[in-house]
Amino acid sequence: MNLTLKIWRQAGPKAKGEMVTYQVTDISPDMSFLEMLDVLNEDLNAKGEEPIAFDSDCREGICGMCGLMISGKAHGPEVTTTCQLHMRSFHDGDEITIEPWRADAFPVIKDLVVDRSAFDRLIQAGGFISVNTGAAPEAHSVPVPKPRADRAFDAAKCIGCGACVAACPNASAMLFLGAKVTHLGEFPQGQPERSARVVKMLTQHDLEGFGGCTNIGECTNACPKEIQQDVINQLNIDLRHALQQMT
Repeated sequence: MNLTLKIWRQAGPKAKGEMVTYQVTDISPDMSFLEMLDVLNEDLNAKGEEPIAFDSDCREGICGMCGLMISGKAHGPEVTTTCQLHMRSFHDGDEITIEPWRADAFPVIKDLVVDRSAFDRLIQAGGFISVNTGAAPEAHSVPVPKPRADRAFDAAKCIGCGACVAACPNASAMLFLGAKVTHLGEFPQGQPERSARVVKMLTQHDLEGFGGCTNIGECTNACPKEIQQDVINQLNIDLRHALQQMT
């Protein structure tokens, strides 16, 4: 395939950015989207031009490092991570626009790379269990009903890629936050800090500049792990209970 790429270029956090047009040719439909960008960067290197900076790590859809707005959609036209998106999802002659995540809480570092350390600070605020569990317990010493275990594991699939924030018109991180609160709150070990956790994480959420949830649903549409909005409902339930305990 031969493609026209319009890519956001920005030399640094305070530099003025702009869209730059590139042509790529002989792209195999079997390439991943990031492999296509690798081909473009090899061409730019050969010409002595600055390659395009973008994030990636495992390239197996697990780590959450990759993340691009592709023709206006977080991770592109398929429900998957950018690294698992393949060029067969496009057509010969297509024009593709490639941008970084757009959110105040995710400032651009360079080109398509953004700083997502706001997510790290959300986890530091309360997304953990601090009780000493000691050695691995016997399998049945702390019974957990299977529906609760299943829900916890479903919520724990979140890889923190930030697609929910990028897709949300309000740049809200409520789906990410709800996933973390839900998966920790479903287990007995997560109960001692359950109320404090949701208050601390929501406070940090607002301090980071994320927007509020207005139930539009773009977050779930963009989530590569298909986490559902019911985790946001659980977040609100936990917050209500926490506030009742404080009054």
